[in-house]
Amino acid sequence: MSNNLREVEVVMHSEALLIGNKNMDESKKKTLQEMLFRFEAVRNAEDKKYVRMNAPKAKLQEIVDVLPGLKSPTIIPLADEDWCSVHTVLDQKRFWEIIGKLKELGAQGILVTPIEKMIL
Repeated sequence: MSNNLREVEVVMHSEALLIGNKNMDESKKKTLQEMLFRFEAVRNAEDKKYVRMNAPKAKLQEIVDVLPGLKSPTIIPLADEDWCSVHTVLDQKRFWEIIGKLKELGAQGILVTPIEKMIL
């Protein structure tokens, strides 16, 4: 647990619910849709990490093949023409497995950032 805290007892289990009325006016429907959109963006980001790394261009295709990104990783050229920066999103479940493969392929300077929200 964080801050060296530990659970000693469960006081109560609870669940938050959002309830909508089928007959609500358009203004309230719009507000409801906006809230649902925002909730989904937070849920989409759960257990996801934004990963950036420097990669040798000679191994770029092999590195891209290892990445399960959303559509395709972002590739950015670097000042050193033999290297590029690769940006992608990884699931926490497979994170260490994938990072190990990337290191074997020569990826360096791997930076990992938590994702707060993700809009798909």
